Amino acid sequence: MKKPYNVRKSAIQRGYRSGLEDNIAKQLKRLNTGAEYEPFKIPYYIPKSDHTYTPDFVLPNDIIIEVKGLFNSADRKKHILVKDQHPDLDIRFVFSNSKSKLYKKSKSTYADWCIKHNFIFYDRIIPEDWLNENKKGTNTHKSFIKFKGTKIKRR
Repeated sequence: MKKPYNVRKSAIQRGYRSGLEDNIAKQLKRLNTGAEYEPFKIPYYIPKSDHTYTPDFVLPNDIIIEVKGLFNSADRKKHILVKDQHPDLDIRFVFSNSKSKLYKKSKSTYADWCIKHNFIFYDRIIPEDWLNENKKGTNTHKSFIKFKGTKIKRR
């Protein structure tokens, strides 16, 4: 069995940021979904400064998948801001373990946070019903290809 560091290192060599992202990519490829990995950046701002959020995966039905092993405070704040500023986007999480605590002595879990903030989530894989959902709109993310007059390159 590979050590966690070696799994991540192998995933990074294949262009992913974690072993879990690599596993999700393999699942999507095996199911021939046509999903894209980090195809664009979505602008969002933190008061007094501009930032962008790059989704991990975007399914052909415009569902945005964010893959998380560690879900730290900065990530949670970012996703609340993105959701507030882009309520039309369907952002969902795939956690390595949604029962993980938000922080060491927390009673709340990643799942509790998602429920509180109305995010859909799952553990370890993308459920097939997400893959089979119909598009809610027409390419809601296409508007992010241009940001502040500059074309954003798709990977």
